[in-house]
Order: sequence, then C-alpha cells, then structure tokens
Amino acid sequence: MTKRLIDGFDGLLADLDGVVYTGPRVIDGAVEALDQLAGEGKSLAYVTNNASRSPEEVATHLRELGAPATAEQVFGSALAGAELLAGEVAAGASVLVVGGKFLADSVREQGLVVVPTSDDRPDAVIQGFSPSLGWKDLAEAAYAITAGATWIATNMDMTLPQERGFAPGNGSLVAAVAAATGKSPLVAGKPEAALFRTAARHSGVVRALVVGDRLDTDILGGNRAGMATVLVLTGVDSVQTALGARVEERPNYLIRSLRELYEEYPAITADDGAYFCDAAVARVSGSTVSVSGRENDLNSWRAACAAWWAAHPDMTPDAAPEIVFETAG
Repeated sequence: MTKRLIDGFDGLLADLDGVVYTGPRVIDGAVEALDQLAGEGKSLAYVTNNASRSPEEVATHLRELGAPATAEQVFGSALAGAELLAGEVAAGASVLVVGGKFLADSVREQGLVVVPTSDDRPDAVIQGFSPSLGWKDLAEAAYAITAGATWIATNMDMTLPQERGFAPGNGSLVAAVAAATGKSPLVAGKPEAALFRTAARHSGVVRALVVGDRLDTDILGGNRAGMATVLVLTGVDSVQTALGARVEERPNYLIRSLRELYEEYPAITADDGAYFCDAAVARVSGSTVSVSGRENDLNSWRAACAAWWAAHPDMTPDAAPEIVFETAG
C-alpha cells in the first residue's frame, strides 16, 4: 500500500537555498508545504552551513518570505561547531575563535573560554566565516594549530554566493590555514553528520527526513547521520545527477517540490532484474539503463535510479549511465 512520504517521519530537517527559496524568490509551493507540517503534527527544523548569521536573523528572513520560522527552529554550523568542540576538549577549555560574534557567543554557551590570540596558548581553535576576517586572524589560527590546538571548522563551503558573483567561503579560508599548518580540521557543517544530529536532538525528532537540493552536502550529510534523505528538484541537482550520484550521495527519495511530501510515494519493487515504480520499468545492461516509461515522468527516473544503484551497490562507476526511454515523452 502506498502512503504519503511525510507519513513515515515525525520531523523535517530542511535546507534553505534551493529548497525554500532561490536567491530572493520563494520557491512555488514551499511555504504552503512548510505551513502544513504543524497541522500534521510534524516538527520543522532548518539546517544551514551559515555560521555568521544568528538563528534569529535567519528566522526573520524566512518570516519575511512568508515561511514559518522561529529562532529555535534554525540550526547553523556555529552551534554544531561549538557542540562538536565541547565534545573534544575539557570543560572550561580556552578557545581562539576565528569568526564572528555569534560563533564566539555559541562557544561561550558551551562553558568554554574565548581568548583573543594564540599567545594565550588556546586549547582549541574554531574557524567560521566572517566578512571581517583578515590575514592576521588566519595567522593567529595557524600559530595556535601548529602549537597543538584542537581545530574545528564550522563548514567547508568553498564559495559564498554574492550579488557580484562567488566570493571565497569558509572552506577557502580553512584551506589557507591547512596549507600553512599541514593539518586538517574536524568539520561540523554539511556534509558532515554533526549539524544534522544537532538539529534532530534539539528538535526532539526521532524519525527525521532530511530534504535538500544538493547531493554533495544535504544528501551526503543526511546519509552520514543515518537519516532518510530526499532530493527535491528545485535547486542545484537533477534527476540526471541523482542517477549518476556517488554511492554515499544517493538519496532515499526523489520529489519535484516540497508539495510532494503530502502525496503518495510509489513503492519500488524488483523482479528478475527489472525495477518497477508505478507503471515505469527499468533494467540495466552494461552501462545502459533502459526504461519503459516517459522521460518526463518522475517515476521513470525513480525506477532508473533503483535499477542502476542496485547494479552498483558498493562502488560508483567512472561514468554516468546512458539512459534510453522506450516510451517517448
């Protein structure tokens, strides 16, 4: 018996850009879908790699777009990073914070002591993005890390979208410190599991569904956290990239938009090498996936993914498969 996708879960962990909005524009149907969660008795949490904006700032932006949001529903990599750090050092440890005020406040809330320079011989360094960071800040981090400080990075986003283009993100600044020290940090944000586990724990979610538009951050992170994942096709990734996804980046579900959380999700069954999703049937032969179904029917792609992934359960082929649709559409 088919059931709605949302029925199997008690809470949603949602990405923002590409799921709720694209740039300044709300994605069609997203607000209504998010509003419906409360009436269904489902919790809602937003997960973002942003470590420079406070949860209240993010929630305010979401409310301005019409989406339901409180500060308590927003989980950024600053909180996840501070909690990860607290698990790595002793209570009351000293920390050099390379980042903004909110990151420093998050560290203090964990009972840790923020120090201004490497001269204080900090036990740890936590690095998050702030537009005011400069060479001196990165140098202080490098000195402390070289001296043996534990190193946490809030996230590893290499770029930061800006109105004029893409600017260096936290990952680029972390890479500079890594090059100088020869060391690598523990990472809290996507695609690591810590951010998702932090959001689920604070939200009281037992059966979480992670929804995102990027395979390499949202889906990979949710999978690493041991949670169910759904790729929503309103952002970066597509059915084509999902089909050729790396093993660890394969989502459990594919939906066109958040609206489909409340629609019946067809079961995928297998019989003698054929994979069935509603009326669509997919089979693999070598590097080709043959689909009996229409190309514009998402069930065709669900069947194709199931067949290709089953043929390559433990390794990712070097090239994406050729896909042939036997019914025009």
